[in-house]
Amino acid sequence: MGENLSDGVDTARSLEELEGDRWPDPPSGSTSLVHAVHTLRKRPLRALSTEDMGRLIAQGVGLRHLLPRALDHLRAMAPREPGQLWLDDDLLFAVLTRGGELWQDEPEWARHLDETLRLLPEPVPSLRREVDAFRSAVAGLLGR
Repeated sequence: MGENLSDGVDTARSLEELEGDRWPDPPSGSTSLVHAVHTLRKRPLRALSTEDMGRLIAQGVGLRHLLPRALDHLRAMAPREPGQLWLDDDLLFAVLTRGGELWQDEPEWARHLDETLRLLPEPVPSLRREVDAFRSAVAGLLGR
């Protein structure tokens, strides 16, 4: 379980650099979310906050580079004692709601997330539906 999925991710580089894809500036009149995503793609990964990662992941941006970091972060931050607070619901929601195809392509990521969820002293009540949907989508990968 001590494995870091993100060990091979170059956090000194931005998503633009890692993907080799420079997006044009967003059109005038774009939403604040569109502007934020464009801006965040230019930042080095190590400069992205948990909120930034959640925002990008929720929009399906940079998943191949961000999900390993997010999964490692969730594992590190998972409360292990009853009464400890879970503070990363937004990031967990963003990760849990990625499509089943992604998990099929990266089964080790699915197993890592399932193991993290099992570390929690009790289920995250506000995310019960998303946890159940994730586990249903990856049941074959988890050997259940």
